[in-house]
Amino acid sequence: MFPFARKDYFPSNLAENLPLSTPIDTLQFTVFDTETTGFNLAKEDRIIELGAVTIKGMEVIEHSAFQTYVNPNRQIPREITELTGIANEQVAIAPDAMQAIRRLTSLADKKSACYVGHYIAFDMHAIKYELKRRNLHWKAPKAIDTLNLIGYIAPSYDMRDLEKYARDFGTRIYQRHSAIGDAMTTAFLFVELLHICHDRGIRTWGDLLRIGEGA
Repeated sequence: MFPFARKDYFPSNLAENLPLSTPIDTLQFTVFDTETTGFNLAKEDRIIELGAVTIKGMEVIEHSAFQTYVNPNRQIPREITELTGIANEQVAIAPDAMQAIRRLTSLADKKSACYVGHYIAFDMHAIKYELKRRNLHWKAPKAIDTLNLIGYIAPSYDMRDLEKYARDFGTRIYQRHSAIGDAMTTAFLFVELLHICHDRGIRTWGDLLRIGEGA
């Protein structure tokens, strides 16, 4: 028999074995966003910016925010530079993806219940494939998508635009198509959604997982 291939796991740095009965207003979350060279993450496209911020006690901890450009070791397409404002010159001396990802997981610091994002599947895949290129496996960290919370609160919504949702829910809007700007916008939107969910009886970590993960 052939031995099973060995997998090296990259730590998510999230809180482990968090009781489902834990009140939402005692939880910590790590909200993040990425900008990339394109959408074909499994092949040629790479992360070019990563931004993140902490939420604690249903409040955004603004001083915890961090942003870094990321060297993709490839050219940034012109249309991406036009969209994000990120040019090849800005990423040429930037940290590589591994350094940026380590900063993200350091922010979680084993205190955050999960990662949070707006259409977070894309950002999770961006990190997953950066790690995979280094033979590392990110073992399905818990993640909550603001889209799922919006779907619970207002099922009639059928768009994904972050700025539209932030405007409709009366929360702050930061620079669009910037990883740190979108992370901050998402964080304030998420806090507002948490308060609405709390008022509707979503009071525990288990309750939040049920609607946030789209189960």
